[in-house]
Amino acid sequence: MRITAALGTFLLVSAGVWLRAQAPETPSKDAPGKEVPVRAVGLPPRASPADYQYRAQAGAVTVVAEFMGHGVPTEEGGPYSTENYVVVEAGLFGAPGAKIQLSYRDFSLRINGKKQAEPGQPYVTVFPNLKDPDWEPPASALGGTTSIGGAGGTQSDSPKVFPKMPIELRHLMEQRVLKASLSEGERSLPQAGLLFFEWRGETKNIRSMELIYNGPAGKATLALHQP
Repeated sequence: MRITAALGTFLLVSAGVWLRAQAPETPSKDAPGKEVPVRAVGLPPRASPADYQYRAQAGAVTVVAEFMGHGVPTEEGGPYSTENYVVVEAGLFGAPGAKIQLSYRDFSLRINGKKQAEPGQPYVTVFPNLKDPDWEPPASALGGTTSIGGAGGTQSDSPKVFPKMPIELRHLMEQRVLKASLSEGERSLPQAGLLFFEWRGETKNIRSMELIYNGPAGKATLALHQP
């Protein structure tokens, strides 16, 4: 009986292996008909470094930048906004056909002369704080407080609830910001894209600001704002 049971188990396992081997492979997400994942590709570089407000040399590469404050521009929509981060549109220009390794980690932002510069942050950290200033909730979603009558008048029994942006709209906004972020990896020059740095204050309180590049091309400092 034990031999028969063991043989039966062996046959079942073998059949399972054979069936898995015959099953068609699951198409990859990049296969035809499948949605291609959005990735960071940056913003279209401007015609020349002279088209950016700030420029500096890092070896044979020209590092350029434009300060966007709390605004988050993208190609398809926006500008969106983020209260907890400031945004810099940065780019690198070099010889035609030149390639360079790109990363947001190569950039930092020194604000108000602080000894420790703020490191560049990955785009995903900005997502929870993103807002679309142009989005308005439907009138039906604007509910007031509930009041109860009493001898002394009315009294609210619950705080006002502010409606949230629908998940599909928030997802679209996040995808647009992801795409506009500076690309990662080896890329052909020129390249441009968004960089994010933590700053929870108002931009009017920024007295001085320096964008620091320290990457494969060398080192460069761009004075985005001086006292």
